[in-house]
Amino acid sequence: MSLTSVQKLQQPIEFLKGVGPLRADLLKKELGIFTYEDLLNYFPFRHIDRTRVSPISELKQEEDFAQVAGVVLQAEVIGQRASKRLVVQFKDKTGIMELTWFKGINWIQKSVQPGQSYLVFGRLSFFNGRPQFVHPEIERVEASQSLEKNYLEPVYSTTEKLKARGLGGRQLAKLSFSLFSQLTPHSIPEIFPENLLQTLQLMGRFDAYQQIHFPQTATQATMAIKRLKFEELFIAQVRMQLVRAKRHHQSAGVIFEKVGDYFNQFYSSCLPFELTGAQKRVVKEIRTDTAKGRQMNRLLQGDVGSGKTIVALLAMLLAVDNGFQACLMAPTEILVQQHYASIRSLLATMDITVAVLTGSTKTAERKKILAALEEGSLSLLVGTHALIEETVQFKKLGLVVIDEQHRFGVAQRARLWEKATVPPHILVMTATPIPRTLAMTAYGELDYSVIDELPPGRKPIQTVHRYEKDRSRVMEFIRSEVAKGRQVYIIYPLIEESAKLDYENLMKGYEEVKAFFPEPNYWISMVHGRQPAVQKETNMQRFVSGDTQIMVATTVIEVGVNVPNASVMLIESAEKFGLSQLHQLRGRVGRGAEKSYCVLLTPPTIGKEARERMKIMTQTSSGFEIAEKDLLLRGPGEIEGTRQSGALNFRLADIMQDRSLLETASQQVTQLLDKDPTLVSPENQPLRLYLQQQKTNVNWSKIS
Repeated sequence: MSLTSVQKLQQPIEFLKGVGPLRADLLKKELGIFTYEDLLNYFPFRHIDRTRVSPISELKQEEDFAQVAGVVLQAEVIGQRASKRLVVQFKDKTGIMELTWFKGINWIQKSVQPGQSYLVFGRLSFFNGRPQFVHPEIERVEASQSLEKNYLEPVYSTTEKLKARGLGGRQLAKLSFSLFSQLTPHSIPEIFPENLLQTLQLMGRFDAYQQIHFPQTATQATMAIKRLKFEELFIAQVRMQLVRAKRHHQSAGVIFEKVGDYFNQFYSSCLPFELTGAQKRVVKEIRTDTAKGRQMNRLLQGDVGSGKTIVALLAMLLAVDNGFQACLMAPTEILVQQHYASIRSLLATMDITVAVLTGSTKTAERKKILAALEEGSLSLLVGTHALIEETVQFKKLGLVVIDEQHRFGVAQRARLWEKATVPPHILVMTATPIPRTLAMTAYGELDYSVIDELPPGRKPIQTVHRYEKDRSRVMEFIRSEVAKGRQVYIIYPLIEESAKLDYENLMKGYEEVKAFFPEPNYWISMVHGRQPAVQKETNMQRFVSGDTQIMVATTVIEVGVNVPNASVMLIESAEKFGLSQLHQLRGRVGRGAEKSYCVLLTPPTIGKEARERMKIMTQTSSGFEIAEKDLLLRGPGEIEGTRQSGALNFRLADIMQDRSLLETASQQVTQLLDKDPTLVSPENQPLRLYLQQQKTNVNWSKIS
């Protein structure tokens, strides 16, 4: 790629013929077009076939746009003021149609002469069975002869401000045409090796850009779009995989040389159940990672109740077997206490010290924990973000486990691995289902493990959709479950635009629930975001311990409350929740031996998309299936819990619709980097140069 070709595309847009300073300012503000390259990458959203002229008698209702050639018979202005319009009778050898204008009547009337031949193009509609064009484009045939096109005409989206400055869709097409008259294949050089183009039958890069703007046929346009989509996905995957390779080569990690007594004793004698195949696979992946001498950085994804904690504990025992300490950080105190209770119970017969550290740990206890941690006598520590405080120092930290990782900022997480000379291994866990396609793009630099099986004995949760008119029946059902000794969640939505409205809805709901379930026969906990942390924890703890049978809450309980006795989850105004959130809430029940239920309560009239969400929830319990549907319904930018990633900002590619292309891109990148990890071979030099010029975050000097 020569410097001159790069400079050509970096030229300011005002230097392009037909632009100038005023139009350039508008293009920058309205469309973000600053340079020739920006215009090159401003793609048309569809194309119109202006190469075909249809006989009027053959125009069909299913056609969107059409072009006809013929003679103007007569033109007359009909109506007054607001209803005023110009109607032109237009004829060819096969029939007659009407052309109608509501705006610019005087100018059109002067330029359209009866008896003269014209070429007319427009959006086709039918009135009383006859074809008509409203506001068509019209050109005298003599003038149009020299404008015959050998390509489909591009249609670009524009804005009202641009149209006012004479930069409508057709004018933008003229600017693009003007740009291409200055470009050669050297201006847009190929970045892929020849064998890749041939293997995947991809169009060349310059041709793809030319054919996406000005295709000769619809097939050419399709091939161009495929090439450019593939390029976007391929480049994103290269960046991800190079970051991962850089970490693997650069980030030395502690070595867990052996599987020792603690791991083996726990595995053979203390496991409460046989591990699922998925759990065994993930443990093996972690074991392999931690023995390599480079820092593990693994994302562990598993549905609610899939057994991530057992896998994390086995990883922590590997650390202890090799003379290292391990810690587990979780976002809320109640979740930390549950992890601590669970781990202590599982390790009850083993000689391993475990402690818990949170904001409410008493000073004397805190001092003891910190001293034991620093001298190395404390092996496992469970805590909230209190773990990242300056005063918390480990003697030999080897593994950090982070639960519900999206609840912590990157900077918070990083402060944990700064507590060791050699960076500890990292295992981040999430129960928020991430579709595989999204994980490949948004989390591509992490190694990725999935627990996609539930442990045996977990009963499926029965999910039903009920309307407001069924409320009394729903409450009777809840009463019958409480009579059996069970507990119930009743959840209200957060309406982010109005915290006040949230609070009012919750308080109103709380009073209604109290009316159905009066004290002293029933006891109710209430939890919401406005409560002081201590009150919130106390109210949650009362429910966890069984002092209250019903918890009325907002979505603050979405993560981490483990109450095996809870058998019903009632979600009020369920239409206001996203799929992943509904699935997370549902996962709060079904944790014990009893049959559990999730009731989605909505008004009788809800939108089509909300109805689709209710249907999906009642039909499947798979978090991964739900995450895929959520991605399909809402798009990657809106999925809760996923990072805003540059990898998702594609111009053309769509990670759901183009998932097979994404898979192909990922495979091709893996093969390419396996053979040439730093892209030094002659055929990969153009790709390397392109990545450097795109200012990627890859520090090439550090990739060995």
